[in-house]
Amino acid sequence: MLKYFVHESSYIDADVKIGDNTKVWHFSHILSGSNLGKNCSFGQNCVVGPNVSVGDGVKVQNNVSIYEGVTIESDVFLGPSMVFTNISNPRAFIARKDEFKKTLIKKGATIGANATIVCGVTIGEYALIGSGAVVNKDVKPYALMAGVPARQIAWVGISGETLEFEGNKAEDGYAVYEKTDETLNIVELRGGAV
Repeated sequence: MLKYFVHESSYIDADVKIGDNTKVWHFSHILSGSNLGKNCSFGQNCVVGPNVSVGDGVKVQNNVSIYEGVTIESDVFLGPSMVFTNISNPRAFIARKDEFKKTLIKKGATIGANATIVCGVTIGEYALIGSGAVVNKDVKPYALMAGVPARQIAWVGISGETLEFEGNKAEDGYAVYEKTDETLNIVELRGGAV
């Protein structure tokens, strides 16, 4: 008996692994060699793969394609119609499948609706990418990014809320944070922190 759900309108290729309690909804396609973690949700019209790894607890909203070269760690949220790329200089008449750039979305990150993630970047843990932003460089953990091109406008906590600092310290219900000029670090985890 299957321990996951796939809607009858979706296609799952051979050699795909799907974790327990994962749901793949309408009109989606999971391509060969892909590995979907447990407790994930893929909205309608999603394409994953081939050869893509998705961690546990990932929420993928409608109309998202996760191409080869993209790796998604656990507890990531991908907003509706956000876009990944895998080639920086595509041409319809030149085959460049051997030039796919690696993109890594780290644990707990959120990417807002209609954002674009240009290939070859790493988005740090618990970073939050605003809706419609275009990310073309690496993003620090806990950074709140907005605009075209995206720039950091604040820091967010594990909760996803913008942090308000007293001196160099801030807190939310999950942790106490300390910032330097360039980074944000957790100095204390609280109950329920992931």
